[in-house]
This record gives sequence, C-alpha cells and structure tokens, in this order.
Amino acid sequence: MYEKDLALSILSQVEQALHTTLDRFEEVQNVDFFTNSPKGAEKLDSICMQLIAIGESLKNIDKITNHSLLQKYPEVDWRGAKGMRNIISHHYFDIDANEIYFVCANKLQPLLRTVEQIKLDIRTA
Repeated sequence: MYEKDLALSILSQVEQALHTTLDRFEEVQNVDFFTNSPKGAEKLDSICMQLIAIGESLKNIDKITNHSLLQKYPEVDWRGAKGMRNIISHHYFDIDANEIYFVCANKLQPLLRTVEQIKLDIRTA
C-alpha cells in the first residue's frame, strides 16, 4: 500500500503543471511558432520545463506506489510521459520542436483527464 495523501499531492502538482502547459501552449498555432521567433523559443523553453516537472513527478508516483498505480490506467503511455523528462533534460540542445508540439496538441488533454480520474479514484477508494 502507499500513502494516499502523498500520491494526491504529487498528482495535484502534475495537474497544475498540465494546466500551466496547456495555457502556455494555447497561443501556439503551429510548430513554426516555436522555431521562428524569440517569443516562440521562450514559449518552447517554458513548456519544456513543465514537461520535465510532469515526467519527474510521474516517476515519483511510480516510486511511492511501487509501480502499482499508473499501470491501472493503460490509456496513457506512462513510459513515454516519464521518458519525455529524460529526453528534454539530457538532450536539451537536440529537442525536436515537432515532437513537443505533437505532445502538447495531442497528449496533454488526455493525460490531464486521466490524472483527474486517478485523483478521484484514490479519494473514493
């Protein structure tokens, strides 16, 4: 068993980071925004920082739950979400703006819904 309050706290941090990332991504119309302007590069940097925080927090959830919680929600590619942190952190100068754009446009909303569901499930368990 794991400490539910700690898991909820970490999941709340992930939820907040997802909201922040989605807010920052809102004005991004295409990948060229990231690559063709100083403002876009700054936006890319700030989004990457949030993705690092999300990935690290998901690793922590896995650790405190002995890898038992996230696997109950196979609709999310948890390995990919956690791995994004490693890619950004360790290969920062090689970040693929297309991949960051794709993740923000297609993966964050489903991840947010799943995190919200996990929190609800923990509270009602």
